[in-house]
Amino acid sequence: MSVKKLQENIGVTPDGAFGPATLSVAAKHFRMTDEQAAHFFGQTAHETGGFKAFSENLNYSSKGLMTTFKKYFADPAVASRYARNPENIANRVYASRMGNGDEASGDGWKYRGRGALQLTGKSNYEAFAKWLGKPELLSAPDAVATEYAFDSARFFFDRNKLWAICDKGVNDETILALTKRINGGTHGLEDRATRTKQYYNWLKW
Repeated sequence: MSVKKLQENIGVTPDGAFGPATLSVAAKHFRMTDEQAAHFFGQTAHETGGFKAFSENLNYSSKGLMTTFKKYFADPAVASRYARNPENIANRVYASRMGNGDEASGDGWKYRGRGALQLTGKSNYEAFAKWLGKPELLSAPDAVATEYAFDSARFFFDRNKLWAICDKGVNDETILALTKRINGGTHGLEDRATRTKQYYNWLKW
């Protein structure tokens, strides 16, 4: 989902620029407080590289596989066979977990990370489809990247009770707490903080 698609969905002129006007209308469209919207879009902006990437990039070299997915690619020969084949990589690393079938099922690729916060795994797609009331998503999961990227991120916030953290205010402590819940660590914390505070200032203009 590009910024233009978001703008179309919320009724803003689709110029592709994520600015104060788009943020303000999006906050109202999704019924978010200023604090919630600043945190939500600050985090999703970072996770998508500035709202540009809504589908997981699994185009790894053999070295990258052995570094990022060393549990599955400890053997250089195996890593070499899978290198630069995103579909095969996904089917191996996501096999038999998160509701997916085995490697041969193809579920790893079918239910790879998509959306503004990378919805991943068949069980999570099933839960999101139920939450959204769109069971057809299970047979057409690409829609999570093209049509429902921000909805899937709102689902993540709902499911993990993150709105309550947002309500604690826009400050470093809250941004850190959200980042840990979303990322599992503090990767990109400075960028997340910068974006969140900038968006909050836009909403307060």
